[in-house]
Amino acid sequence: MAQNILKIALAQLNPIVGDVAGNEQKAREARAEAARMGADIVMFAEQFLAGYPAEDLVLKPAFQDTCRAALERLARETADGGPGMLVGLPWREEGLLYNAYALLDGGTVSVRFKVDLPNYGVFDEKRNFEAGPLPGPVNFRGIRLGLPICEDIWSGDVVECLAETGAEMLLVPNGSPYWRGKTEERFNIAAARVTESGLPLVYLNQVGGQDELVFDGASFVLNSDCSLACQLPANEETIALTTWEKGEEGWVCREAPIVTVEEGEEADYAACVLGLRDYVEKNRFPGVVLGLSGGIDSAICAAMAVDALGAERVHCVMLPYRYTSGESLKDAEACAKALGVRYDILPIAEPVEGFEAALQPLFAGRERDITEENLQSRARGTILMAISNKFGSMVLTTGNKSEMSVGYATIYGDMNGGFNPIKDLYKMEVYRISALRNRWKPKGALGPDGIVIPENILTKAPTAELRENQKDQDSLPPYEDLDEILRGLVEEELRVSEIVAKGYDLEVVKKVERLLYIAEYKRRQAAPGVKVTRRNFGRDRRYPIVNRYRDQGLAAHQKDEALERAIGKPRAGSMDV
Repeated sequence: MAQNILKIALAQLNPIVGDVAGNEQKAREARAEAARMGADIVMFAEQFLAGYPAEDLVLKPAFQDTCRAALERLARETADGGPGMLVGLPWREEGLLYNAYALLDGGTVSVRFKVDLPNYGVFDEKRNFEAGPLPGPVNFRGIRLGLPICEDIWSGDVVECLAETGAEMLLVPNGSPYWRGKTEERFNIAAARVTESGLPLVYLNQVGGQDELVFDGASFVLNSDCSLACQLPANEETIALTTWEKGEEGWVCREAPIVTVEEGEEADYAACVLGLRDYVEKNRFPGVVLGLSGGIDSAICAAMAVDALGAERVHCVMLPYRYTSGESLKDAEACAKALGVRYDILPIAEPVEGFEAALQPLFAGRERDITEENLQSRARGTILMAISNKFGSMVLTTGNKSEMSVGYATIYGDMNGGFNPIKDLYKMEVYRISALRNRWKPKGALGPDGIVIPENILTKAPTAELRENQKDQDSLPPYEDLDEILRGLVEEELRVSEIVAKGYDLEVVKKVERLLYIAEYKRRQAAPGVKVTRRNFGRDRRYPIVNRYRDQGLAAHQKDEALERAIGKPRAGSMDV
């Protein structure tokens, strides 16, 4: 290696949490590929050997030992004079556990620890790791590499310390999950650190799904003038070579691939497909089964499943009852045909009426109500679970975020399932993303081109078809309004009064807030699903099930006269209430 030339291979790969042996072998194979490319060093993502996030698994001493042993084997292999390696893992030292990044070269190991541990949203790193000290650079063949780990670049202290102690470039390993708008946010953070330090920066992110999270890759390189020198694809594994040259102004990335990454709803759809694919593959399910109702939600989930797994691994089942319209039967069949999946029709009249007959002595004298409606949904859920048990396919559940928010779903019925690809998409987003899929599909999708969701599904009024002439809007505000109210309550944590100020009726907003709170117990029992928004249910938003708080819609400056009467007006010199 000439002293003024450095070739860095970026291994944007998809590790599996807990599969240390598999991740080790993946790293070994990537190093071999990097050697064939002529690389001097190959870089992997944060916590690569363990898989990220391994959550409380990293606290298990046996797991820590397994990761350490894998790293030591890889380190010994670097004594062959080939490429060095940068690998992440949990690292115990003097009784404390750190999120570590290790340089392996010439058979030796140099380690740096993560300083800023994220403890918000989906992250709980302060639960699992100790914060490391401010680091200096590591020496790789005469070049001083700064190794801030993920969150370490989201504020300036770590990079400032590295720059002051002689780092020549910043190589940043990440486990950065996708949410809408994340790409721009990453660029802004990286550009801020480059501007402050004057150092070029490599942002290497992992790719793949892990439970609710999707890591989209989309790794990149910024030169010291903040120009984009490398952009790797989103949502796919790749090993890319970047060639660097040192001049009077420092290191510059001269050669590297630059591709276009999906944005907006295309990125959302691609994330849902990747999250579903990896949940099925990493849990070793042979395929999925879902109820295809003729509605928009099940149709887009079927399309995502085919794009993720291929038509031969997707089984769609229509489960009609007396309220199922001929239109729904026709639409479901057309959707299944367009996708090329197995499609069966299993009427549910006998099991539903069997349940009603069994309950008749107990229910005698009471009017029919939502109870009988839910029996239909629960019969469907039971049948789908039976198919899953018999054939091994995972049940895909298909409720959107609007329904999950307000509890417009039957627990132990249509909520049955192992995974939900649209759990974090509001109803109107489902419509838009469905129209998108009819004219586009992501790279690597296994489904057919063209229209896969019949036009009638996109245009007809949504209905659960649990009673005669039922429409969703009989029970809920129009979805255009509901979704905006929910964004205010869930994503933005707005006061009811602030949402009302946007033009929504006070009583409607209070009703939606009440439904949101009382549905918490359902969400706690719901299947996991892909995180798409900044604030999903479960990892980001953790509300109590027992919760009597209700926002009455008073503006911050208004006095609550009822409260004032109850406690009396404050006396002079006393605390103002």
